[in-house]
Amino acid sequence: MEKRVLFRSTWLPWLLLAPQLLIVAVFFFWPAGQALVQSLQQQDAFGNTVTWVGLDNFRTLLNDETYLASFQTTLVFSVLVTVLGLSIALVLAIFADRVLKGAGLYKTILILPYAVAPVVTGLLWSFMFSSSIGIVSYWLKKVGIQWNHLLNGNDAMALVVMASVWKQISYNFLFFLAGLNSIPKSLIEAAAIDGARPWRRFWTIIFPLLSPTAFFLLVINMVYAFFDTFAIIDATTQGGPGKDTATLVYRVYFDGFRGMDFGGSAAQSVVLMVIVIALTIVQFRYVEKKVNY
Repeated sequence: MEKRVLFRSTWLPWLLLAPQLLIVAVFFFWPAGQALVQSLQQQDAFGNTVTWVGLDNFRTLLNDETYLASFQTTLVFSVLVTVLGLSIALVLAIFADRVLKGAGLYKTILILPYAVAPVVTGLLWSFMFSSSIGIVSYWLKKVGIQWNHLLNGNDAMALVVMASVWKQISYNFLFFLAGLNSIPKSLIEAAAIDGARPWRRFWTIIFPLLSPTAFFLLVINMVYAFFDTFAIIDATTQGGPGKDTATLVYRVYFDGFRGMDFGGSAAQSVVLMVIVIALTIVQFRYVEKKVNY
């Protein structure tokens, strides 16, 4: 029989929830409300004059071809980061779950990238792929590949994707490894005795039992690709060359802090927030149906 905790006092539950509600209100609802108000206004670079413009900022965005192009850039970038990050981390977690000797060292090495700051990650990968002093670009030239992420948009996109995936792999790896450790080994052994090959055991037993973890990481990685990769892009390409790596979150920063268009930047942040909320709702509405809890 399920036991439930009942509060006799009506104010005690709210008192216990108050710290978390206060944090959410101060760090989410308040900034979101300010961004919504600023998106309907236009102010000068010094903030001395504020003019109410209504939806003009949003109309300007819809007529800006470079901003509309950033939607495609963000879509390509977020899909690549999410798919590659989850796939590589799952493969590494499967191998780590089978390692017997040196397992601790192997797992420690794989979680080290998570301790690196995003800015340091961007600088590290930028140095490695630098066309003049980078060790990776040097060996690429040896095999006939001319790499220059400062001039080639495809090279720049590949660089920020690789750096972002490398930064997030450790996070995904930890959760996948924990999910694999929670799967009873008796189920896998029974399937092996019945003649199921490793690939069939993975798709019929392991992956369905990992689906809650995979779904959680899918949501987290989509949010990561949309928001938390700003520092990596800024440290490696600064949205260039041109606007080839300028994602939506980077455009919010660039237009607001460099272009001094605070109203347009606030409108972009509102659009980005709506997109992320819509994607999360779609994931919970449709993708979660295939999750086995």
